[in-house]
Amino acid sequence: MRYLEDMDVGERRDLGSFTFTAERIKAFAAQFDPQPFHLDEEEGRKSLFGGLSASGWHISSVWMKLAVADGLREAAEAAARGEKPAMWGPSPGFRDLRWIKPVLAGDTVSYASEVESLRASRSRPEWGVLQVRNTGTNQRGELVFSFLASVFVARRNPHD
Repeated sequence: MRYLEDMDVGERRDLGSFTFTAERIKAFAAQFDPQPFHLDEEEGRKSLFGGLSASGWHISSVWMKLAVADGLREAAEAAARGEKPAMWGPSPGFRDLRWIKPVLAGDTVSYASEVESLRASRSRPEWGVLQVRNTGTNQRGELVFSFLASVFVARRNPHD
């Protein structure tokens, strides 16, 4: 994990990709979003989506899994260099969540995060606020998922 001062607006991180198989789509849907077009191929074909589609919450959950893995990898790399990884705080929230195109069985989504803004916290000088645009793009290069997240990030020099 990096400190606020180590990031730049426009910086992009590729988080990895995930293939949404029919089995994975159905398993997630059965537990968390049991709508017919997420559970059954025929119902999916008859729906607006035109096939078995992943729940938007499934698509979002995969982003979270990959984002956490990326942060842990980054922290391990810093520790291996003998650096103290920055601590990240909670997220005060997100906005503009959009599921732009359906993700169908067999689609592979590649996830990324791009820094949109950085600022010092006015009330807590040891923290900064990072805003990142998070996206998912399918194997055809089509944007399928997007949201803007805010997160508290430690500052290296809180009194600068």
